[in-house]
Amino acid sequence: MTTPTPRVGLAASADHIYATGLRNQWHPVVPSDFVAPGAMRKVTALGEQWLLFRRPDGALSMLADRCPHRGAPLSLGKHLGDRVACWYHGVEIETDGTVSSVPGLPGCNLEGKKLVTSLPVREIGGAILAYFGDEKHPDPAELTLPEPLTDPDVDAILCYAEWNGPWRFAVENLLDPMHGAFLHHESHTMYDGDTTAKFRIRETERGYFFEKTDQRGVNFDWVELCRTGVDWVDLTIPYPPSAGPGGPFGIVGMVCPVDENRTGVFFWRYRRVQGWQRDTWRFLYKTLIEERHWQVLEQDRVMLEAMPADADQRENLYQHDLGVVRLRRMYRAEAEAQASAS
Repeated sequence: MTTPTPRVGLAASADHIYATGLRNQWHPVVPSDFVAPGAMRKVTALGEQWLLFRRPDGALSMLADRCPHRGAPLSLGKHLGDRVACWYHGVEIETDGTVSSVPGLPGCNLEGKKLVTSLPVREIGGAILAYFGDEKHPDPAELTLPEPLTDPDVDAILCYAEWNGPWRFAVENLLDPMHGAFLHHESHTMYDGDTTAKFRIRETERGYFFEKTDQRGVNFDWVELCRTGVDWVDLTIPYPPSAGPGGPFGIVGMVCPVDENRTGVFFWRYRRVQGWQRDTWRFLYKTLIEERHWQVLEQDRVMLEAMPADADQRENLYQHDLGVVRLRRMYRAEAEAQASAS
């Protein structure tokens, strides 16, 4: 008889959940190529330590980085193909978290029990997603992936970076289109358009749009927050004909709450291109556009990393911040609900 697999975030306070990421949903973790076939990698997500383990055939698993025997990190252990052996005493753990062998005491009552948390994982668009459920919600939430990452007529290129700052600041930055006309004014795409605007929130079945009411298709003029089992945003930036085929330049954005003070940011840059146009888009991106995009991201990084940790506690907001206020209230309410239910 096996014991239930422990879950993440047990008895966490609302403040802890708000600081380290909402539970009972999917989050991106790291790019897929961070874990080669036959390799394993230690990662931090939602303030906890994990082990990404890839078998030689490419199958991926995600385990708590903690041996059930004495708590040693499994990431220091040995990859045995379909299981990991703890370096401390050789205890072997299968990819579903089951103890398969205790070499020092064969037949030990640990064998055959699921004693290590194993998270459901998916890979899409070159990124690893994992479901972080609490004890009452161990089964993964329904996941609908962003359309630009699943549409065969869309070509998406992933950019990943890790920033020093709360995950909420990175999401709020995406729900703040007006910063494009100021912070990114010297960029290659967001130099045009008015520096004054009015905004509105427009509800959708999966989240909401935050958009300018008096300008469209000129700058960073709208963003949609989508909650489809994983939280992501969609937005477009107009591109000149010199940027090649494909029309407007789209961005799908996600964040990983690494811990209270670090964030993994995932940006898929996409365009609707097929055939030779796809080849042209990829060539232009790699040879010309990518470096410019990293310059824009660097502007965001510098600003967000310079923000004090209590920046969202000492503010004077105005109409342009409606999207951010809505986001905060929603996330805070969910954190409190998850804490009270734990």
